[in-house]
Amino acid sequence: MQGRIIRGIGGFYYVHTKAGVYECRAKGIFRKDNKKPLPGDEVRIALLDENAKTGSLEEILPRKNSLIRPAVANVDQAMVIFALASPKPNFNLLDRFLVMMEKQKIPSVLCFNKRDLADSAIVEEVKERYRESGYPMLFISAAKQEGIEDVRKQLRGRTTTVAGPSGVGKSSLINLLQSSVRMETGAISEKIERGKHTTRHTELMWVEEDTYILDTPGFSSVDLYGIEKEGLGQLFPEIAACENSCRFSGCAHMAEPDCSVKQALEEGRISAGRYENYRLLYEELKSRRKY
Repeated sequence: MQGRIIRGIGGFYYVHTKAGVYECRAKGIFRKDNKKPLPGDEVRIALLDENAKTGSLEEILPRKNSLIRPAVANVDQAMVIFALASPKPNFNLLDRFLVMMEKQKIPSVLCFNKRDLADSAIVEEVKERYRESGYPMLFISAAKQEGIEDVRKQLRGRTTTVAGPSGVGKSSLINLLQSSVRMETGAISEKIERGKHTTRHTELMWVEEDTYILDTPGFSSVDLYGIEKEGLGQLFPEIAACENSCRFSGCAHMAEPDCSVKQALEEGRISAGRYENYRLLYEELKSRRKY
């Protein structure tokens, strides 16, 4: 039987199939081959007890991709959720997350919640800041249930990792997205009750046919793991689009003459806020000690 791992905890893997959710143990061969099953993995399982819904994990099917942070597999896109108010958006934190997704070649969607609490000025600021980056932007209110259908359209037919800081309404949005599958998710929640009091883990949630979301723990910081200052510009799409025209190879886009990135900044093709975060991240990477 084939399915997808929705959660792994304490040596058990919970696999969502057309026949329901099965609690599975992984075969020893995975440890021997140093292969760790991940949420999002497509797998084949052997049934042990149909009534108890238990099985054995037999095979991990080839992965499309896998992320390190969060540790998930077969992701089509990332949806990063920030609030427009209460709390105000931390753009440096948001840009850090986007840089990490670019590094891992995962397309990103920006979802800004609490539209009902925000004034038009902050909405325009966000639009202006990210307009040239090319990221799709959604402005919603989970509390008022506004814009939820736009989110569904963006998710449909894809596996999306959903991330954001605590307090931005991520859980409220996920509950709305799952409102039509309460019975299904209720059965899943019951099945994985043993994990209730443990550290929160990444979990794959079924939304509708061929549509999954990966709920990840809230973050308050993002480490620039595996990124070097020389490659940072390529991880800002609007900077990457023009940095090849710089006069000097290896231009850092700081004070060099004939810098096409600084020219684009002056012409408004790169927002001042995004450039400032590029500069801050570059300086951070420059000063980082190498071990």
